[in-house]
Amino acid sequence: MSFLDSFDISASGMSAQRIRLDIAAENIANVDTTRTENGGPYIRKDVVLASYGKKTTFANALRAARTGSSVISTGKRGVRVAGITDDTRETKRVYNPTHPDADVNGYVEMPNVDVTKETVDAMSATRSYEANVTALNAIKMMTQKAMDIGK
Repeated sequence: MSFLDSFDISASGMSAQRIRLDIAAENIANVDTTRTENGGPYIRKDVVLASYGKKTTFANALRAARTGSSVISTGKRGVRVAGITDDTRETKRVYNPTHPDADVNGYVEMPNVDVTKETVDAMSATRSYEANVTALNAIKMMTQKAMDIGK
């Protein structure tokens, strides 16, 4: 694995975490949306992440490092957004007979969004993004130090 692969891995992680943060913000913004284009309450969205690139075991990586071969460094690696799915949990029913979307019994179907969970997801995405930035900066510093050695 070359040091440039490390840049790709960190960059893909930052991109994936940005999308996670965007989806958490969208979910929070729609916490009170009772009517969508599809005719029902907003349904919470979730991000599915997946790795991509050549997969290798630790034993193969160790063997490649010992022999000096570049078996591992073929193709880009990192993380990608495999999809954005709808949450399957039921929506909440709240009694509010004055609401324009209330049914004949006075209940309104509310989105299945939990603001606390979305806040935790947003914090997790932010911390993961920061970890990728830290790794990227460490790689950059190592590269600069290596170039200084060559002077």
